[in-house]
Amino acid sequence: MGMLDEQVGLDNSQYRETLHRMLWVSGYTNDARHAALNRLWNVDRDGVIKTVRQRLPRMDNWTWIEQLCEWIAEEEVLELDAALISSWSQPTMRYEEADRPERQALVLMYGEGELATLVFQSLLATNKSWQQGYRTRCWELLLRIGAQDKLLTLLSGSSIPEDDMFLLDLQRATLELGIMPQNKEEILWARELCKPEYSDFWNEAVEALSLLDDDRRVSLEMRDIPIAVTVSRHWPELATKSTSSLVRFLETELKNRKHYFEYEGGGNTSTLNELLPSHKNKLSWGDAVAIRVALEAMEVPEVRTHFFDYANRDHLDTSTEFGGVVELDKQGRFVIQEFEPIIRNHDRRFDAPQKMFDAAYTSLFHFHFHAQKYKNGDHAGPGMGDKKYADNTRANCLVLTYVNSNTMNVDYYRHGHVVVDLGTITLN
Repeated sequence: MGMLDEQVGLDNSQYRETLHRMLWVSGYTNDARHAALNRLWNVDRDGVIKTVRQRLPRMDNWTWIEQLCEWIAEEEVLELDAALISSWSQPTMRYEEADRPERQALVLMYGEGELATLVFQSLLATNKSWQQGYRTRCWELLLRIGAQDKLLTLLSGSSIPEDDMFLLDLQRATLELGIMPQNKEEILWARELCKPEYSDFWNEAVEALSLLDDDRRVSLEMRDIPIAVTVSRHWPELATKSTSSLVRFLETELKNRKHYFEYEGGGNTSTLNELLPSHKNKLSWGDAVAIRVALEAMEVPEVRTHFFDYANRDHLDTSTEFGGVVELDKQGRFVIQEFEPIIRNHDRRFDAPQKMFDAAYTSLFHFHFHAQKYKNGDHAGPGMGDKKYADNTRANCLVLTYVNSNTMNVDYYRHGHVVVDLGTITLN
């Protein structure tokens, strides 16, 4: 590098470009990266800031991330606050929260007590349409570090600018529905339902949720909205049922059913982890009603016929799993919507397209099959990828698994690794 300094010089644009790439492209030692960083900082400060701002949140070399964060703090490069926040917002199992290198850099520059305020102010300041992704990461981070009160105060007040549709939509969800979105997908969910084309459904949801008492409203999530609307339309008596009474009903319904379990890839230490007693204390009113509605759906001959037909087509197609959504129309009929995957990776994965997510905003369940073979009972239940999907989408999900050509096992699952085996259904 010293030879290039002399022979080419730092004024050479191609040489500078190479040095910039050394800051983030794989294949370089950290010592070499540091050498490139120091050279660039002396001649192209703005370029370094731009490169790090763009690349730091996408880096996965944690030893270099640690050193880069230390350098940012030592140099007090305040222009890289957003890069540090964006990188910090992305969860990793490598560090405890307090040990995140991005967080430590911000602490050195601003102090421990200013972190939540710093992230909050960054959320408020980045209100351009192209900054929505970053604002979402700020939102998720504030919730993760326990600063929900700042968001609630903001959403409860009248200080949001009239052109800040991001915050206005989230305010509307919080105040009218009583639900504060928790992550990216819930934010997208809430903002989609705020669109004019969903106005009838939104008004119906507001009315349906208002019928619930405070104990049930406090646990509401975005996935509960279609459930509450369904209850209001077709089973209004469930709106007054306590969570405990609904769970007792489910215990009776599921007690003597035949159950099959995921033994490979689901992260289970015991088959009990897929049975109702293991999770009943975690179930909300929305969970209990959703499971009851799922059981009702499985009793409908037309639903079972459609599921088995679709699963058989999945069995014949080895390029992907099949999936879709389950909804209940205004006439009270269960409807199964099928969706082609956005990409065909392999036979143990279903990649849902955006059209499916759009349909799911007003639907009851996401679903997919484990139909790789007819005797597939050892894979009856969500695998780790399925559980991660539920954690990300925060949707109510079903997985249907062939036990034999005439029988499928059904599991309900949602975020937090809550899995409830619903027993089996048969074609006849």
